[in-house]
Amino acid sequence: MSRPIDGEIVSATVAPDRHPRLAVAVLCAAGIVVALMQTIIVPLIPQLPTLLDAAPQNTSWALTITLLVGAVVTPIGGRLGDMYGKRLMLVASMICVALGSVIGALATTLPVFLVGRGMQGLGFGTIALGISVMRDIVPPRHLGSSVGTMSASLGVGGALGLPFAAAIAQHVSWHALFWACAAAAIAGAIGIALTVPQSASRSGGRFDIVGALGLIAMLVCLLLPLSKGSVWGWADPLTLGLFGGFVVIAVLWALVERRVANPLIDLGVAAERPVLLTNIASVATGFAFYSMQLIPIQLLMAPTASPNGLGLDMLTASLVLAPSGVLMFVFSHVSARLTAAFGPRISLATGGVVIGVGYIVFIVALLVDWDLAWWLMLVVASLIGAGLGIAYSAMPALIMRSVRVEQTGEANGVNALMRVVGTSTSAAVVGMILTWSMVTASEPDGTVVSVPAETGYLWASGISLGACVLAIALALAIPPRPPLYVENV
Repeated sequence: MSRPIDGEIVSATVAPDRHPRLAVAVLCAAGIVVALMQTIIVPLIPQLPTLLDAAPQNTSWALTITLLVGAVVTPIGGRLGDMYGKRLMLVASMICVALGSVIGALATTLPVFLVGRGMQGLGFGTIALGISVMRDIVPPRHLGSSVGTMSASLGVGGALGLPFAAAIAQHVSWHALFWACAAAAIAGAIGIALTVPQSASRSGGRFDIVGALGLIAMLVCLLLPLSKGSVWGWADPLTLGLFGGFVVIAVLWALVERRVANPLIDLGVAAERPVLLTNIASVATGFAFYSMQLIPIQLLMAPTASPNGLGLDMLTASLVLAPSGVLMFVFSHVSARLTAAFGPRISLATGGVVIGVGYIVFIVALLVDWDLAWWLMLVVASLIGAGLGIAYSAMPALIMRSVRVEQTGEANGVNALMRVVGTSTSAAVVGMILTWSMVTASEPDGTVVSVPAETGYLWASGISLGACVLAIALALAIPPRPPLYVENV
């Protein structure tokens, strides 16, 4: 007997009828731990030059290296998961996070600290792998909500990371912060090993080493100048040379990958319209997501003497923004219901609309000179968190309905990479705009600081709103697919 499932044929033997709730909970917890790695460093950035006896321009690598390693490992980890087993790669990812955290806790010099931060970045493939393994172990009727929850773990970890890190670093020590991350990662590895079953489907084949090296070189040439261009200068020969290198390597890499029997990334699948449009929409959504990570924290912490500054400390400002992560989690389940009723393309477009409304409220508040109180920033961040919960949960559904079961790790890894490209581009563009608009203001103690002007916030928000509109248009351009059937075999 067959039963309808929106968008794909799934064998009834692929996933059990019983919902593995404990395994899903463990996977989501592991995703939150990995997402924490992106934000735990933020409260420490001003102190790192003193803590590690290094120049400020060098300590900024503590953020950059984690981003680079995470971007590179995500599609590679997805491919290895398809080939050798997703549970194995998930456990390996969490062990890397634990080891990196231990190294960070013990570090007294910048080079050692950067090694630890790089190893933490090796765990960034966890969320994409977790989404892929859910297709193997979760019954089809529960798959949408489970995948949505896993996707939302990114936002939950990101939102909770700032207050978590600020509280521990402020009241205990920064070493304790990294020890806590190590303990959480070890617990995640043990939990995955005990609760997540082995994947029944594996693609096999040989690992494409040439393709992996080419991808590494390509991503470094793209993400490194995006991350450091504002420091080096956008017209600097090194910045332009890396961008040029990216174009050359990308062309050569694509030519080679099309001729390999078992490519790292199947470009034929990646070029199919539903997958391609979903990935481009992921770049735009990632851009809009990270812009709202950069803008409100600066407004909340800016001195009250500055334009629109609220003068809050790091911990209080982080707590104001933390509910957005909770709403991202809650609205991932709303996304699952929307997807079941109307399909994931409508869910993705709806998420883009809600994010856009958040930016519109913020832009209107600036234009009409509303008093930017903390509660208004909470409303804006909450709208964007809700929209992200809807949009981020729809992306894996769109990807998984378009690829074969044995390609889900690779395809979700590439989709996660597109989000990283979006966040990296946002960090570069929004950072450049806010830096361009800097004005001086005085702290209560008389210290003069530089803060972004209202013009910078308006431009950055306007561009982010444009990214939302692009994501909506791309989502609606994805071809709808009729419901197909699950075959009992």
